[in-house]
Amino acid sequence: MNRRPFDPRLLRRVPAARRDLAVLALLGGLTALLVVAQATALATLLASAVDGRLHRAALAGFIATVAARALVSWAQGTVAARAAATVKAALRADLLGAVGRHGPGWVAGQRAGQLATLAGRGLDALDAYFTGYLPQLVLSVTVPLAVLARIVLADWSSALIIALTIPLIPVFGALLGWQAQAATERQWRRLSRLGGHFLDMVAGLPTLRAFGRAGAQVDVVRRMADGHRQATMRTLRIAFLSALVLELVATLSVALVAVPVGIRLLGGGITLSTALLVLLLTPEAYLPLRAAGSRFHASMEGLAALDEALTVSAAPVAAEGRPTAEGRPAPDGRGEIRFESVTVEYERTTALRDVTLTIRPGERIAIIGPSGAGKSTLLGLLLGFVTPTAGRVTVSGVDLADVDPEPWRRQVAWVPQRAHLFAASLVDNIRLGAPDATEGALATAIADAALDEVVTALPDGLATELGERGHGLSSGQRQRVALARAFLRDAPVVLLDEPTARLDSASEAVVLAATRRLVHGRTALLVAHRPALLEDADRILRVADGRVTELTPAPAGRASR
Repeated sequence: MNRRPFDPRLLRRVPAARRDLAVLALLGGLTALLVVAQATALATLLASAVDGRLHRAALAGFIATVAARALVSWAQGTVAARAAATVKAALRADLLGAVGRHGPGWVAGQRAGQLATLAGRGLDALDAYFTGYLPQLVLSVTVPLAVLARIVLADWSSALIIALTIPLIPVFGALLGWQAQAATERQWRRLSRLGGHFLDMVAGLPTLRAFGRAGAQVDVVRRMADGHRQATMRTLRIAFLSALVLELVATLSVALVAVPVGIRLLGGGITLSTALLVLLLTPEAYLPLRAAGSRFHASMEGLAALDEALTVSAAPVAAEGRPTAEGRPAPDGRGEIRFESVTVEYERTTALRDVTLTIRPGERIAIIGPSGAGKSTLLGLLLGFVTPTAGRVTVSGVDLADVDPEPWRRQVAWVPQRAHLFAASLVDNIRLGAPDATEGALATAIADAALDEVVTALPDGLATELGERGHGLSSGQRQRVALARAFLRDAPVVLLDEPTARLDSASEAVVLAATRRLVHGRTALLVAHRPALLEDADRILRVADGRVTELTPAPAGRASR
């Protein structure tokens, strides 16, 4: 984990924050000058009051500097809050981009919950870092330097004591900060695991209830939450101990300056105005460092989240995904598709082994095989969700690894087993793949997908708001929405992953008829188990143990349709 108070990767990844951070630095320097000016004016004012007179210029200067410090403090808070908002928005966009680059397999399981925790609670903890610690970090550099420069001119012996004692605060702070950083890292890991497990449990709650295991999982979550509580308390104990140590060191250091100044003042070795100036400025030299130490502990969770967000969003893409390329333009999806000695290896298994396959334009290919044999991996290669460990996939002679996947994906329509519908209106869910489609194209897609009767039955028609994952629609209706998306996209390549799975006979017949209309005249790959999906296939491929074999030759004349 990164232990530095400021991560230089942040400026590279979020260049928009550079201006705000530069303004914070300028405001920190202005604050240091105002601290010195305020103490000088107050010392002059108090010295004149002891003599029984009012120094009007000093009073006016003191009031002006107090007002100026209040204004600068407000500006620091505003700029810091804006920087925090900018960084959080940019990092969340980077995390979403990383998910898009790596593909769906990368966020499966508990990683989805960990990423959700990181993008939500984790990055929100950066507020304390930007609005509290970072401005104080700037002040801990500018104010002590300005104070020392002023005290050197007034009383060099006091300045020497301050210069010798002031490094003690960052030294003790660093020693305790290392322990606090390790404790915060453990706390954050426990929180991430808790978020991931809780999301997984909620998603599988019907299954847990059906098998009577919900109570056991509640106990698991309770134990994980208790572990997080204990880690949090250990972190807080270290933070409180750090605050005590820093306060003690600062108080003793101020005393080392104040006692000699008092003795010299009684002996006439120093003037009253100089003594007052030294006594007023000395605590200001230590105050920013003490405050930075306490603010650092409050911002450590945000620092841990920042480090993880920067690491995750910059993680190299493995076999589960395809990085965004800036090379050749996307090929024409109406061309020939070739798999050339393609092998796909995952961490614990090999999904495909030395697959060589040619798909001619307009050909309909049915893919069968046992679960886990590698059928969905074949589709994932064409979608750009999976990259070959060896070999290559080409379209019209262009290697898909060399092109930007986004333009290529716009030429592909995908109907998965479980189409994901979002908590939005029905029409927004249908328009997902073609937001700019005309009303006529939308109506045609709805009719082709046999979705018109479903739209008529809904209370608000196309404007009906759906629940998350399409709550409110049956499995067959959700599948028809996915088909309507594919019709609206009107892509030359169609990928269907068991579109009739888990449907009753009536729904299957409707979806099957719509599927036949969808694949007509297009290059299509259909992952299928049911015989009805195999009837119109030009070829049937069997995938077993990562190897692809052809079961039927292409019937004459079919591949040309």
